[in-house]
Amino acid sequence: MKNFFKYFQYAYIAFSIFFIVRGFYEYENAPTMAYILWAMGALTLFMFFFRRRYIRKFEERQGDNDRK
Repeated sequence: MKNFFKYFQYAYIAFSIFFIVRGFYEYENAPTMAYILWAMGALTLFMFFFRRRYIRKFEERQGDNDRK
């Protein structure tokens, strides 16, 4: 299960790219929707980096506990 969460963080990048690209397509028809999609893309990109940092901290803490 730990490996699942380790690799699932990359889904955030995929969703971020999807939201940003979809925002460019929607910009012509509905600019308000495009702004929302861009905000969601930025949020998912932030979540990728947040989760990545959190997983690394957890692994370091787990390594420290194994040494004791």
